[in-house]
Amino acid sequence: MSDHPIGLLQRYKKAGVLLDTSLLLLYFVGAFNPQEIPRFKRTIMYTEDDYSTLVNFLGHFEKVVTTPNILTEVSNLSGQLGLTENLKQSYFEKFASGITLLLTEHYLSSAEIARMQEFKRFGLTDAGVVRLARGNYLVLTDDFRLSGYLKKAGVDVLNFNHIRVMNWE
Repeated sequence: MSDHPIGLLQRYKKAGVLLDTSLLLLYFVGAFNPQEIPRFKRTIMYTEDDYSTLVNFLGHFEKVVTTPNILTEVSNLSGQLGLTENLKQSYFEKFASGITLLLTEHYLSSAEIARMQEFKRFGLTDAGVVRLARGNYLVLTDDFRLSGYLKKAGVDVLNFNHIRVMNWE
């Protein structure tokens, strides 16, 4: 198992990458208007360059994978953007389009996830990431706790904080 980003990228090019909630939110906010990234409390830690890095990185994969739980979290957080009603409607139109055109969604039953040991530690969404990704997808997250756990559990993961300084063009 290679931990080097290029090796992981090559290994999962066809299988796909699974984005965690905060990075998927960054993607949708940036796709709507990159200038909104530093204005929103949930994306303020990112820059427009981070958005570009994310887009360039995702361009190396045939699939971007998600779950209904991740999408629900992104939708709920998106509702807190503080946009005017007209802008909010435009944002959610872009969000809907991205769900349809960009993402491959996989359903895992909440009951199945709740039986996992990871559920007690991480909750529904992140335990679902562990379950879905294991042996299937590369995980891209900026959550140090989750990425550390995934690495120890043998799930291939990259922490966005480690690659955001690299040039992914």
